[in-house]
Amino acid sequence: MRKNNFMNKIIKLKGSILAGIIQIFACLIVYKFNIPNPNIVLFVVLSASIVQSGYLAGIISGVIAVLYSAFFFSTDHSWIFYTPINRDKLCVIVLGVISNIILVGNLQEANRQAEHKIAKLESEKKQKKKELEQQDELHKALIAADTANRAKSTFLLNMSHDIRTPLNGIMGLLKINMAHSEDEELVRENYKEMEKAANHLLSLINDVLQMSKLEDGREELSSELVCLPDVFYDMKAIIDGSALDKGISVDFSEDSIWVHPYVITNPLYLRQIFLNIYGNSIKFTNFGGKISTKQECIEEKDNVITYRWIISDTGIGMSKEFLKHIFEPFAQERADARSNYHGTGLGMAIVKKMIDKMGGTISVTSEVGKGSTFVVELPFEMGAAPEKSKKEEADKENSIHGLNLMLVEDNELNAEVAEILLEDEGAIITMVNDGQQAVELFNNNPVGTFDAILMDIMMPVMDGLTATKAIRALNRPDAGIIPIIAMTANDFAEDVQRCLDAGMNAHLAKPLDIEKVKKTICEHTIELYNKE
Repeated sequence: MRKNNFMNKIIKLKGSILAGIIQIFACLIVYKFNIPNPNIVLFVVLSASIVQSGYLAGIISGVIAVLYSAFFFSTDHSWIFYTPINRDKLCVIVLGVISNIILVGNLQEANRQAEHKIAKLESEKKQKKKELEQQDELHKALIAADTANRAKSTFLLNMSHDIRTPLNGIMGLLKINMAHSEDEELVRENYKEMEKAANHLLSLINDVLQMSKLEDGREELSSELVCLPDVFYDMKAIIDGSALDKGISVDFSEDSIWVHPYVITNPLYLRQIFLNIYGNSIKFTNFGGKISTKQECIEEKDNVITYRWIISDTGIGMSKEFLKHIFEPFAQERADARSNYHGTGLGMAIVKKMIDKMGGTISVTSEVGKGSTFVVELPFEMGAAPEKSKKEEADKENSIHGLNLMLVEDNELNAEVAEILLEDEGAIITMVNDGQQAVELFNNNPVGTFDAILMDIMMPVMDGLTATKAIRALNRPDAGIIPIIAMTANDFAEDVQRCLDAGMNAHLAKPLDIEKVKKTICEHTIELYNKE
């Protein structure tokens, strides 16, 4: 902007000089050839030059003309072809110049006012445009908010139905068992049904939490060295069990080749992706149906290997219209799909978001009455095969037999369940009800009394985070190294991070998976022994 202003000034200055030169030559012509009424000619020339060059340039031009006339008044300058002029002519010229200057000054002032008005209008136009843009953004925000509110209402409606359905089943079965407690077979079967309903509730809660994490980006994609054949072998056992109950055959192609079995990835994501896909296929394939899988390596480049899985079933299939929405939350094709524990409608949405986060792709084709085919492509960073270690061999056993564990839990029912599960595995359990008791018990016992501490977070008197910090701050050799493992219902990424920041070694989500609990305890107690 400054550069442009400077250039404009230069141009105007040049215009002033040019206008002055033009007027000088005009005076020379007028007086050399004795043109009658020269003021007319000079007036026209002055007007043109002043208008052309601007108000300031016009003043300069007029001054030059006046000085020229005054300089040559009553003096013979024949060497420049000059004929002296009389005072009357000079006065006419001077008055003409002054008149032109005043006229042009007025014109320039009017022009400046016009420019000011134009600038004001332009500013108002820009402000109006800005206001319209703000209104448009506000309108879009209102639409988004309205959409979000409708989605929230739909979500709550679906959740209410999905929670109530299995919960009503559990409550009803409990009443039946109480009324027919003498019928052991009936009670046993009802307990099995209640377990299915409870697992469905747990699955629902896990799906909602997982979807929430993926939606707002709170969950970081952690990676570790994974043996793909082992992961799929473990999943196959689960898939085969589910398929067997429905009389469905599951075929994994014999020509599947693991070009590079060891990769860096997130095994939890990997399991959840494929268990959801296979679970969906099993759910919507009738008795006697078939599910086939073809796995292949499609690319190996720059230490990245990409595998493709083609999973086809002979199920009921999906309509073309529903396929457009299959990866949307709560997408379910049939009006009665929410009955009989058919699912939360979140499974495929979670699968899509996980695959996207891993840098892969998923597509699906389907035909009503003939089945569906899912195609998954996932890239993996290649990893080196690990060397077997004593720790690895110990981890496989996951035995906590004989370990002295402090269990810190304020809820009586949760404490009783955890205590029974751990004691059934051979662990020796010492119970306390809050964080303050945990700190005192640990500090009042000799070094090495406890192999690990299982710590709840939300407790009266002193919470688990504060208790962990207090234990870590104690002046004793084992205060800084004893494994402290969180056992809490808070399972968001920020909750896990708070536990780690407080000095805990690991985080376990409730309800407890005893196998995961055993593995976690073993991992950290072995690390403790290795340090010692």
